[in-house]
Amino acid sequence: MRTVIAWLCAAGLWLPLPAVADTYLLMAEEAGCHWCAKWNEEIAHIYPKTVEGRTAPLQRYDVHGHSPDVAFAQRVHFTPTFILVQDDTEVGRIEGYPGEDFFWGLLTMMFEKANIPLDSKG
Repeated sequence: MRTVIAWLCAAGLWLPLPAVADTYLLMAEEAGCHWCAKWNEEIAHIYPKTVEGRTAPLQRYDVHGHSPDVAFAQRVHFTPTFILVQDDTEVGRIEGYPGEDFFWGLLTMMFEKANIPLDSKG
């Protein structure tokens, strides 16, 4: 088998797999933010277990700290702000936390608008 792989590499026939888009949900937050705390209480513990959480794992950043390497559509003005990022580019955003019931619907609409299929596996 190693001989075959070596031959394919040498012949230039070894093609890399297509790159999977790097997709995640970025949460802009700050210390003392009441709505950030509310989101943490209501959503944070279940988000990684959802199809949305598997498709776009959560990453956080403090708005007063180092800004992540993301091409934002606009500056973050409110916390929390949830930014859907694909390949280091903002493709959607939810400003503020509208409560558990509205959050999931807005998040689904953001995925649909960005044409990001939800990872139903897993």
